[in-house]
Amino acid sequence: MTLNVRHYFAYGSNMNALRVTKRGLQFVQVSSARLNGFALRFNKRSRMSPVSGRANIVQEAGSTVFGVLYQLAQPHEIVKMDRFEYAPIDYRRLIVEVMANGHAVASWTYFANDRVVDNSLVPQRSYLKHLLAGREYLPEEYVFDLESVVCSDN
Repeated sequence: MTLNVRHYFAYGSNMNALRVTKRGLQFVQVSSARLNGFALRFNKRSRMSPVSGRANIVQEAGSTVFGVLYQLAQPHEIVKMDRFEYAPIDYRRLIVEVMANGHAVASWTYFANDRVVDNSLVPQRSYLKHLLAGREYLPEEYVFDLESVVCSDN
């Protein structure tokens, strides 16, 4: 099954389609998606600024993470993202089931490894702008929540 997964669910800075394109990911379609039973956190330690948080998702009943769903040109395209996510060192890539257009879709996404998680971290405003670049695919209330995130450089 893993070889046939043709979608990538981005909830962090890769919601910025321009960023993903510059990273070389070939995709044929972009759409909105949600991952139920998970919550967005900024608790993954940044490699560039160890006191700054990057996006991560954690299991949390009753919560939902919204994001951008990329339909990959080929299933192997996802491997291109591993080096930018420092997988498997910082993040691990796993398959989740997201909802998109009323359908369940098997998708790759990334989870931070415990050794790089610190719940005291907050993101930098410049990082958060990458998430907000995906605003056209996100519910208005979710965009408002992202805009309200406390940042280290507020």
